[in-house]
Amino acid sequence: MDYFKNLLQLLKVERDEDRAQYRRLTESTSVTERRANGLTWYPIAIRGSELGRGDYLTVEVERTTHQDTAHQFRVGMPAVFFSNHAPQTDRVEGTIAYQGGNRLRITLLTDELPDWSRDGKLGVELLFDDQSYEQMEDALKQASLLADKHESRIISILAGEKAPTFHPQPVVPPLRKLNESQQRAVEAILAANELAVVHGPPGTGKTTTIVQAVNALLQQDHRQLLVVAPSNTAVDLLSEKLHAEGVRVVRVGNPARVSERLAALTLDQQMADHRLMRDIKKSRKQANEFKSMAHKYKRQFGPSERAQRKALFDEAHRIMKDVAQSEQYIIEEVLGQAQVITATLVGSNNYLIRDRRYHTVVIDEAGQALEPACWIPILKAEKVVLAGDHCQLPPTIKSAEAARKGLSETLLEKNVSLHPEAVRLLNEQYRMHERIMGYSSQVFYGGQLRAHGSVAGHTLQSDDQPMLFIDTAGCGFDDQLDGTSSINPDEAAFLIRHLSQTVAELSAVYAPADFPSIAVISPYKQQLAQLNQHLLATPEVQPYLNSISVNTIDSFQGQERDIVYISLTRSNAAGEIGFLADIRRMNVAMTRARKKLVMVGDSATLSTHSFYADLVAYVQEHDAYRSAWEWL
Repeated sequence: MDYFKNLLQLLKVERDEDRAQYRRLTESTSVTERRANGLTWYPIAIRGSELGRGDYLTVEVERTTHQDTAHQFRVGMPAVFFSNHAPQTDRVEGTIAYQGGNRLRITLLTDELPDWSRDGKLGVELLFDDQSYEQMEDALKQASLLADKHESRIISILAGEKAPTFHPQPVVPPLRKLNESQQRAVEAILAANELAVVHGPPGTGKTTTIVQAVNALLQQDHRQLLVVAPSNTAVDLLSEKLHAEGVRVVRVGNPARVSERLAALTLDQQMADHRLMRDIKKSRKQANEFKSMAHKYKRQFGPSERAQRKALFDEAHRIMKDVAQSEQYIIEEVLGQAQVITATLVGSNNYLIRDRRYHTVVIDEAGQALEPACWIPILKAEKVVLAGDHCQLPPTIKSAEAARKGLSETLLEKNVSLHPEAVRLLNEQYRMHERIMGYSSQVFYGGQLRAHGSVAGHTLQSDDQPMLFIDTAGCGFDDQLDGTSSINPDEAAFLIRHLSQTVAELSAVYAPADFPSIAVISPYKQQLAQLNQHLLATPEVQPYLNSISVNTIDSFQGQERDIVYISLTRSNAAGEIGFLADIRRMNVAMTRARKKLVMVGDSATLSTHSFYADLVAYVQEHDAYRSAWEWL
């Protein structure tokens, strides 16, 4: 089928570019540079080791220096264990089994530590993650094969060749936790035979709706569901919310950071709590003792010692084989009793659940999910529920070519267009003041969004203006190129000065302990350094730094704060606005604020794009436009 052949070609382009970027980061850089780029932990100390499933050794290590350096280590990623005293060829490959704080566990492709692990400085380094690409590729090939044979109705529908069908709307008693549009979404999910789409703009309670829909699906036919999302964070949130509703959840694929409450939901923890686990631990300890005894025999020994060594190894392997069988029994029992299995998109193909099939799969945050990854769980189901917002930022694509040719268009976006009859919009939001919400509603959601009464008029102070656009046009705040990013030092300095005035006004009303939360965001990474520099040099805000976060717009998707300042950065005579032209980025930025939104930018530069020209008209209409000259 051409649909999947095209996706496979785009995925190959993306994989090649991702690999090329990885090579540029690793092959020509020192271990110090790789550590700074988050690819390496070095030096590390071994804190423990044990033989695990399949007779592989799992080693727990800890960073002993540079503990605050950001890193890219995540559960399931391939990595290599090395020593600065051992040659490159002696490095041992493995998989990250756990990561939390400054510790991680790596399962090595060996049953004992190499001799060099006792000498020199040790480290762990990420390898290029081919496995995820292979799983996406396999899923696309399988989908293409099924499509060519016309063996899957859901594939034909998602690829746009057939229309979804619905059975008569079931009578669903009003669910007390849901508003009218959320109730309609749950009813549509229950009525769908193959596809339902929940379009959830910011603050509209998409997760709440999904949790109630899962509950309703379980009551409808009592069959096990698969609930997935592209990120561990989204999966963890869903797992916790479902558990709080009394749903029996098993979270597969250890999340990178497990809260104490969530740990009880993981497959590993539920296995550890199983009644048979005590016997397994005894058996594993016995096998380790036999192996230790066998390793005490040195190279110079006779036939009887060799036979004894072999007998010890044989007994250790026999015990570990029994352990593996017992563990498999526990896994099947734990998974079999679950009502819902949760995992990431790629994690849904974890070897422990790879062959399981489900009537329904729910994909949350589908607006941020790479389409090839979505096909991994879809192939395990007859019915799919897509939930997300295609009017916010799509997944990050490494290859500009692949993005341009369509890889950045998500399955959610395609099916909102292809099958509007399957889409339900959640239209009541519980986050923003109605003026903050208004422009996004007008541009992205057909003016259908409304603010719930609890938030429609909420402000920080009774006379506070919930929204401001501060225009720097004519102030000489020109942007500059800094590497591949843009900066605007004058705009950054101005924004922090304005912020310090806001903080001073609010400090008369709020104590530091209950001070409003504040985000300072920008589309440009290098602008953050400017903003942080001025923030740390401003005495008035120092007592409130714990309440202030500075980061890119992209990193704030899914978050919210009481106050949001946006540094739009671009200001130039040519009217160039760079990737601000992707107006979905501004939708994300503007909808993070609950009670106050302050946008700082140059209207002359920005208004070369109709979105920003209309934004300026909107703020003028609501008396929210100010010139920066008022503060200069």
